[in-house]
Amino acid sequence: MRKVAIASCVGTTIEFYDFFIYGTAAALVFPKVFFPALGSTAGTVASFATFAVAFIARPVGAVLFGHYGDRIGRKKTLVSTLLLMGMCTMLIGMLPSAGTLGVAAPIILVLLRIGQGFAVGGEWAGATLLTAEYAPPGKRGRYAIFPQIGPAFAFILSSSTFLITGAVLGDADDIFLTWGWRIPFLFSIVLVAVGLYVRLAIEETPVFRANQARRALDTAASTPNTLPFLDAWRFQTKEILLSAGSLALLFAFFYMGTAYLTSYGTKTLGFSRPFVLTVGVGAALVFGAAIVVSALYSDRLGRRRVIMVSCGLAVVWALVLFPLLDTKSPVAFAIGVGTTLAIFGIAYGPCGALLPEMFQTRYRYTGAGLGYNLAGVLGGAIPPLIAAPLSAAYGSIAIGVMLAALAVLSFVCTKALVETKDQAL
Repeated sequence: MRKVAIASCVGTTIEFYDFFIYGTAAALVFPKVFFPALGSTAGTVASFATFAVAFIARPVGAVLFGHYGDRIGRKKTLVSTLLLMGMCTMLIGMLPSAGTLGVAAPIILVLLRIGQGFAVGGEWAGATLLTAEYAPPGKRGRYAIFPQIGPAFAFILSSSTFLITGAVLGDADDIFLTWGWRIPFLFSIVLVAVGLYVRLAIEETPVFRANQARRALDTAASTPNTLPFLDAWRFQTKEILLSAGSLALLFAFFYMGTAYLTSYGTKTLGFSRPFVLTVGVGAALVFGAAIVVSALYSDRLGRRRVIMVSCGLAVVWALVLFPLLDTKSPVAFAIGVGTTLAIFGIAYGPCGALLPEMFQTRYRYTGAGLGYNLAGVLGGAIPPLIAAPLSAAYGSIAIGVMLAALAVLSFVCTKALVETKDQAL
């Protein structure tokens, strides 16, 4: 279990580090590097559009890697997702700017971003299945902490890497925009090497091995094998759609609290880049703690109840957040980011056990990945993309109303789910 816990945590940390540095760069760098001709507002919208593209790719990645994860194994598939993410991130770090390549630069950026989306689409479900399928009954919430806390470590790493890069370069914008921003992307090569070493050391899960033995008997008896995606959609469409709605708020709060508020803090509120990144590091510690506490409580109180608490808090906080931020107080900004990510963490802790418990073994990788990544489209792609136009047209309170509406949707969907904490895998 120690090896499995470390492998799942290290893997999600690396995958989400690569994903988050893109979000940070989309807020701070890409409007000027890849979309300089569009101006500040349009450049930011275009930059976040490339950020959103990966969320569209994630369900496709969930189906593709889910198929192989359900057929050839969790371990082999997770090695593939790690390699794909590392390659795409390294190439983004080496990509010439629009000033050098012209229109080809943003096109290549979008293609590499799609590759990142494919990789993350296949990563999360596999990492959570590692711990869920190894964990003893009654403790799946506890072991779900390890893959779920990876994004907290990843956000600390990504913000810290940009902070250190800026400090070493003297925070000179011309140097940072020319080549300094590339360092965090190229650093991911080291992390991928570590992740591969850890993942290759673990064994396939006992639940999957038992399912493979049953499949071999079915094949010998001439029982036809169907595609995992078709089985998941045929038998558990309701669970896939409800889980997507349930977790939409989770994604919205997380990516608004990280990528969008990084942009809002620097461009709209006028805070310095080092201050905004430092707040991000502190907020990551807060949401990491929230993940640990909520995951542990989900073993006692149930997954649904804990996630519904998060949704209820989110409805109120969404309407308070932007009026608080618009006071332009540094303390208010720190509270705003920290509380937003804490509410996200309360929902995120239990979902690492919830989704694996909802689906049958033969298509668990595919079903869990689909539910999770469809939620990413609804909550992670759309809100950051439309937040800037909403704010420009109706004021920042419109963003809060949008987030509150998503929180209500997630509350209703979560309430409609069946409690799974006592389900056998």
